[in-house]
Amino acid sequence: MDPRRSGSGRDAGGRRRVVPEEALMTQVQHGGSPGNPRRSGGGRGGDRVMVPEADFESYYGRQIVKPAPWEHDIAIYLFTGGVAAGSSLLAAGADLTGRPALRRVARFGSLTSLLVSVGALVHDLGKPSRFLNMLRVAKPTSPMSVGTWILSLHGPFAGIAAAAEISAMLPARWKRGPVRLLLALGRPAGIVGALTAPPVAAYTGVLLSDTATPAWHSAFKEIPFVFCGSAAAASGGLGLLGAPVAEAGPARAFAVGGALVELATEQQMEKSMGLSAETLHQGRPGRLMRASKALTVAGALGALAGRRNRVVSAVSGAALMAGSLCTRLGVYEAGIASAKDPKYTVVPQRERVDRGEPVRYRS
Repeated sequence: MDPRRSGSGRDAGGRRRVVPEEALMTQVQHGGSPGNPRRSGGGRGGDRVMVPEADFESYYGRQIVKPAPWEHDIAIYLFTGGVAAGSSLLAAGADLTGRPALRRVARFGSLTSLLVSVGALVHDLGKPSRFLNMLRVAKPTSPMSVGTWILSLHGPFAGIAAAAEISAMLPARWKRGPVRLLLALGRPAGIVGALTAPPVAAYTGVLLSDTATPAWHSAFKEIPFVFCGSAAAASGGLGLLGAPVAEAGPARAFAVGGALVELATEQQMEKSMGLSAETLHQGRPGRLMRASKALTVAGALGALAGRRNRVVSAVSGAALMAGSLCTRLGVYEAGIASAKDPKYTVVPQRERVDRGEPVRYRS
């Protein structure tokens, strides 16, 4: 018999309660029994129970919530989707304010990130036909279905804007017919892409928090804002990395603003997560989140300090992008870790019962 389970009794609801061996020896020494723990000071008005309340250790050594069946392809998808969305916004702003170099970097960055996102998603699904099959149904109550349609709407306009950018680089004698049409469609397509960008940046956070994974669902209010801030920081960092300092002003403001939103909402997210916030500080997820904060802070400070220095701006942009990637990986792995440990499912449920709240997650 496992010595940690010796001397077990039952609670008021008839459920088996585990009494640690040390507590059992204490109650026996004071004249109690495993089924009737003695209270100290019984004849002098005392009412202290000698046996402490049993702490939750495991659910028969098994998981309660099944971890999401995703590989790290999805974590990459979370990152590149945010970069694609933020870059579309930045490209539209650069186009409207006469910053061609920044517009070019942002449009190419958006299309490249979008292609990587689709590739990662298709790889996780197993074959391209499964992605196409998701377009056969539009289900407003499903974040996955809504996200698929948002991505499918955003992608073509981002592609047209990038194609227009390529057309602008061609010799003048080639700018006829279809090429001229692409040039004319560049700005309208970029504006539509910018309008559809915020949902693309936010829906991945909604997708995670709509699962039963404890760490993700407990932060359902904050994760979309964390991901939007992270997307702005990363796409602004891309602008700093590729555009000259004379045109990088909007990218710098976008990056610093996104970093501030990300850091602030991360703090609020940890408060709302309760016990499952432990997963953001332990093991590999903890290392990723610490790296994320360090890189984001360093990148934001460098972006402010390097307004006239091309090298400092580029290094700061790279740090912001790396910090955003670490954020997505850290949140992803924290969720997987919380699903594997039943403590993060059972203990919050008990706390909600003690407070008189429903056992299910908050809504």
